[in-house]
Amino acid sequence: MSAPVVEAKDLRQVYEIRRGFFRAPARLQAVGGVSFAVQPGRTLAVVGESGCGKSTLARMVTLIEPPTAGSLTLDGIDAVDPPRADWRRLRRMVQLVFQNPYGSLNPRRKVGAILEEPLAINTDLARPERTARARAMLAKVGLRPEHYDRYPHMFSGGQRQRIAIARALMLSPKLVVADEPVSALDVSIQAQVLNLLADLQQELGLAYLFISHDLGVVRHIAHDVLVMYLGLVMEQGEKGRIYAAPLHPYTQALLGATPGLTGAKRKRMVLGGDLPSPLSPPKGCVFSTRCPYATDLCRAERPALRPLDGRLVACHYAETFLAEAPAAA
Repeated sequence: MSAPVVEAKDLRQVYEIRRGFFRAPARLQAVGGVSFAVQPGRTLAVVGESGCGKSTLARMVTLIEPPTAGSLTLDGIDAVDPPRADWRRLRRMVQLVFQNPYGSLNPRRKVGAILEEPLAINTDLARPERTARARAMLAKVGLRPEHYDRYPHMFSGGQRQRIAIARALMLSPKLVVADEPVSALDVSIQAQVLNLLADLQQELGLAYLFISHDLGVVRHIAHDVLVMYLGLVMEQGEKGRIYAAPLHPYTQALLGATPGLTGAKRKRMVLGGDLPSPLSPPKGCVFSTRCPYATDLCRAERPALRPLDGRLVACHYAETFLAEAPAAA
């Protein structure tokens, strides 16, 4: 197996929330110790509800903000405290595709100028060569030559996301972080964009960190899945294994709530209550306040993330769910 493009070990992000002059700041743990590695040509999907910490994780991986603790390497280079000589190389190595393609494109600039800007800032290429590369990239993402001289508002949502993907690839990155890249698109357009991402990955050997709340979308793009809840990893492993027999109740709930993924023998779980405040997480398992299987042990002791059946799972009773898996799969 090739060396990972990105490797994170125990990444943490804690924010201090000011509560007034006479009160100590509160500590909000947005990400509480996440570890993973992504090889070239592979996709790791990070899934969970809003507020679970997946976008915060994306910001750390794309070097927008440094982690509070933990280590992060990109192509073997320390990305938390890199040597000054490697900083520009790291910035070029990882690129981000945002959720809203229209909001991420400058409405006052033509598409050609938008695509050439990363090259103008980060390379010494002459303008004719920058133009040639921008036009070639437009063709690679399925757009026509005349689109080079148009403004973002003249395109559909799917076309704008193709432009955003093209811009992310202009510097030939090794890792692309896609933060909900198809959630703002119609279902038929989602499939087209997902197919484009898969084709580009196969052609260019890209590694993807794919952020999503939609497990139906994740099933079509991911190789591995990392399920987060309140900043912590609930389950992590190969996609096929997790989809066939989820061992954490939260993963079971997510899969059961996704149309088209509820099998004839899979029991749908209805979660009660709201997501706990990250400022005051439950003492034991963070999912215990909504889990229908929670016991006194769950409410008192936080389960460790441990290996079981070829994946990692943080549940005291994962063996019980594994024993029931043949009947539930």
